[in-house]
Amino acid sequence: MTSPLPITGLMQQKREGTALTAELARERLLDIEARLRRFRIPVFGVLGASILASGPWLGWIWIVPLVPAIGIPALCQRLMVRSAHPERWAAAGWTFAPLMIAASVACTGGPRSPAVSWFAAAAVTLGARFERRGVTAGLIVIIAMLLASTIPVDPQAAAHNPESLIFAIGLTLAVTLFSAAVVQSDRDHRLEAVIDPLTGLLNRAALEHRFVELGEQARVAPGGARVGFLVVDVDRFKLVNDEHGHGVGDCVLEKLANAMRTELRAFDLVYRLGGEEFVVLLPGADSDAASEIAERLRAACQSSRPEGLAVTVSVGVAVAEGAELDFDRLYERADAALYLAKNSGRNCVRAFADDHAEMLAA
Repeated sequence: MTSPLPITGLMQQKREGTALTAELARERLLDIEARLRRFRIPVFGVLGASILASGPWLGWIWIVPLVPAIGIPALCQRLMVRSAHPERWAAAGWTFAPLMIAASVACTGGPRSPAVSWFAAAAVTLGARFERRGVTAGLIVIIAMLLASTIPVDPQAAAHNPESLIFAIGLTLAVTLFSAAVVQSDRDHRLEAVIDPLTGLLNRAALEHRFVELGEQARVAPGGARVGFLVVDVDRFKLVNDEHGHGVGDCVLEKLANAMRTELRAFDLVYRLGGEEFVVLLPGADSDAASEIAERLRAACQSSRPEGLAVTVSVGVAVAEGAELDFDRLYERADAALYLAKNSGRNCVRAFADDHAEMLAA
C-alpha cells in the first residue's frame, strides 16, 4: 500500500501545475495574437466596405470608430510581447472591438441598427485568446455594450421590437459555443506539440518561443532583464540504458525531472531538450543565485536514487541580461560550462566565466 503524498508534495505539484499552465497560456496567447494580426486589416476592410456600401441609407459617420479600432489593437499587440503579463494587453486590445461596434450601433439607430449583429464577431476570438474566466468576462462585456448601445438610444424601438436584441445576444452566445470546439481542438494539439510526453515537461519548441518573449522584455526593461540558464545532463546515462534497459532509463528521466521541479521557485521552469538533457530558466537570477539553485538541483537528483540507482547529473550555468539575452548564445555558454563539469569528474556544477570564452572561440 503506497503512503499518501505529504502536504508539501501536494503543494509542490499544485505549484508546478500552475506554473506550467501559465506558461502554456502565455505561449498560446502570443501565438494567436501574432496570427490574428495578419487578418485584422482585412477584417476591418470588410466592415468598412459594408459601411461605405450602406452610406446612402445610413450615412458614413459610423466609419469613424474603425480608425482607432485598427491602430489601438495593433499597438496593444506590440506591447503585450514585451510585457510580463501579456493577457492584460490582449484584453485591452480586444475591448476596442466591441467598443467600436457599440459606437457604430449607437450612430445608426441603436436597436434598429443593422450593425447589432456585429457583436457576434467580437465573440469569435474570445475562446482563442482567453481561458474560461476570460471568455465569461468577455461575453458579459459584449452583452453589456450591446444593451447600452441600443436601449438608451431608442427605448421605444427596443420595447416594441425586442426580438432583434434577443437574436443578437443569441447569435453571440451561439458563435462562442461553436468556436469552443475548434478552440479545444487547438488546445489539445498545442499541448501535444509543446509537452514532452515522458516527463510532462515543456519541450524545446516551448523554450525557444519563451526566449522570443524574454528577448522582447529585455529590450524594454530598465537595465535589461536578467535570466539564469542551466543545462543539466545525466551522467553516464547510456550505461543505465545498456545495463538496465530503456524502460528503466525512462523511469530515471521521469523521476529526475520530478526531483528538479521540487527545488525550483514558482516562476522557474525546467524543459527537456531531448535524451538526457534538460534546460532550466531562472528569471531574475544572477550568477550566484543561479549557481546556488543549480547545486540544489544536483543534490536533489543525487539523493533521489531513481529506480534504486546511484544516478547523478552535471550542470552548466550561464547568465545574461539585456542585449545578451539570446538563446543560442546562452546555450553555448552553459554548454561550455557543462563541458567543464563533465571534465571535472561529473556530479558537479560549473558556471561560465569570461575566461571560458576562449573555449568557444577554439
